[in-house]
Amino acid sequence: MKKVFTMLTVLLVMTHGLIAQDENTKVVLITLDGLRWQELFRGADSLLVTNTDYVSDTTNLKEQFWREDAGERREALFPFLWSHGAKTGQLHGNRTLGSKMNLSNTLWFSYPGYNEILSGAADDVRITSNDKTPNPNKTVLEIANSTTKYRDKVAAFASWDVFPYIINEVRSGVPVNAGFDLAEDNDLTEREKFLNQLQPKVPSPWATVRLDAFTHYYAMEYMKKNHPELVYIAYGETDDFAHDGDYAAYLKAAYNTDSLLAELWEGTQADPFYKDNTIFLITTDHGRGTQPLETWKRHGTFVTGAGEVWLIAFGKGVAAKGEVSVDEQWYSHQVVPTILKALHLKGGMEQMQGKPLDLTQD
Repeated sequence: MKKVFTMLTVLLVMTHGLIAQDENTKVVLITLDGLRWQELFRGADSLLVTNTDYVSDTTNLKEQFWREDAGERREALFPFLWSHGAKTGQLHGNRTLGSKMNLSNTLWFSYPGYNEILSGAADDVRITSNDKTPNPNKTVLEIANSTTKYRDKVAAFASWDVFPYIINEVRSGVPVNAGFDLAEDNDLTEREKFLNQLQPKVPSPWATVRLDAFTHYYAMEYMKKNHPELVYIAYGETDDFAHDGDYAAYLKAAYNTDSLLAELWEGTQADPFYKDNTIFLITTDHGRGTQPLETWKRHGTFVTGAGEVWLIAFGKGVAAKGEVSVDEQWYSHQVVPTILKALHLKGGMEQMQGKPLDLTQD
């Protein structure tokens, strides 16, 4: 009897190991609206950090974010991404090193950028504004949710209230908590109840964009409770503070978002459902200008550099290449086929413009 018990134990351990190996890879796609590659790779801009046209308290801002060395500046601004991300994953888009990532759409503002990231193809004919028009294109969220494997295992959270239309929530069936939406589950957690009470009482500086902390904590609570396997989180503060011409708030929003990313990653690693089985893909919907200087506030077809973006990847199966310094040309439309490959989904590839990004090659 003892031998039989021992053999059963061994079989159970072996079976558990096989199941662990076959578990579905989880994907967390994240966007930081309008964050320039210049700040990501160089830190605070010397032409802006002490510029009183865009900063009211230059002394404190310089003390917090200015360092003579660009490497130290970017680490001061993005401590998590330049510690964990650079050490365990890879960062693409530092054009000074030859690594380039671009939008393939020619409009270079938000809805076209998000459509490209989420649908895998530019659509300069039908996606020409930020109007609340249901997206005619299927996003990777809809593609996954339409399969038996991932149905009801997909969710999206966003600060901008246009996302229910970008994702086409009605047609896709993907739950989208965006703008000033509240959590609506039947079994709300205590934190979700608190967020529902708090959000209406905390004024946002903008009519269509809520503060990112609400997006973040709604997402984290949902992930803990429902364990979706494909999650999209769209932070928005960096773009809106930039449009306001407030460089101090733009930098502080970037710094705060970095801390949210650290918390999100730590949360997945503390949850057995996600631990060591999750890929983080982080990118942006568009770039911003640099010259003339005031174009840092803007983007669009006629703003030089607004089509220049970047991508960070780390987690399961991602090679630890750090900051990529080889000549390469990647595009935002490659994000979708990359996700479909990670999820082992072949359907929906017919609309894609590009091939999956190779995140594993040494």
